[in-house]
Amino acid sequence: MSSTQPAAGPESSPQESAQTPRVPADHPGVDKLFALLAYGEVAAFYRLTDEARMAPNLTGRINMASMAAAEMGHYELLRDALQRRGVDVVTKMTEYAPTLDDYHSLTTPSTWLEALVKTYVGDALAADFYLEIADVLPDEVADVVRGVLAETGHSQFVVAEVRDAVAASDVHRSRLALWSRRLLGEAITQAQYVLAEHDELVDLVVSGTGGLGQITEFFDRLQNTHAARMAELGLA
Repeated sequence: MSSTQPAAGPESSPQESAQTPRVPADHPGVDKLFALLAYGEVAAFYRLTDEARMAPNLTGRINMASMAAAEMGHYELLRDALQRRGVDVVTKMTEYAPTLDDYHSLTTPSTWLEALVKTYVGDALAADFYLEIADVLPDEVADVVRGVLAETGHSQFVVAEVRDAVAASDVHRSRLALWSRRLLGEAITQAQYVLAEHDELVDLVVSGTGGLGQITEFFDRLQNTHAARMAELGLA
């Protein structure tokens, strides 16, 4: 809607009303969302830096290092957004450190191929979560989240390498298929812990999914999209 267009009044069309964000910009869940994403970026930076050492060649190390650098750029975007809202990012995001650190400690890859699959799954689940709530976020909030996820998908370099590996080895296929299911299971478990401890985030998710009774369906949809991506990797 342009700045010169009149604001919607009582006679607004259903379509216009449907486009109105259902969550105000000052909703407390927004600070929680930004802080959760911020710590996720910091944790991912250290994970990718460590896992780059597992790469069998320079190309793999460069790909992981490039992703790690992007994570810190995303963190700075979130830090700045929280500062504009009068929130200290370090204080706020440490609420999520135990849960996200637990996820990474429980899903430490033992091989380069496991590291690749974890990178791909993490990128994908972040995008899925955003898509679930995107329609209820006001523009200024959605723009920050879009900026953070703008490079989600640069883990696509994973696809060709994993597909080649599993095509050449049934052992790799079986092990990585089990690994991908473990990653999803741990991600959903930790997400449930976060939601259980932060009612404001639950409110955001509920707004995006259509009601508290839809939370189970929300996680079901994550599993369905995960299955489709694993098929893309040749792990179905």
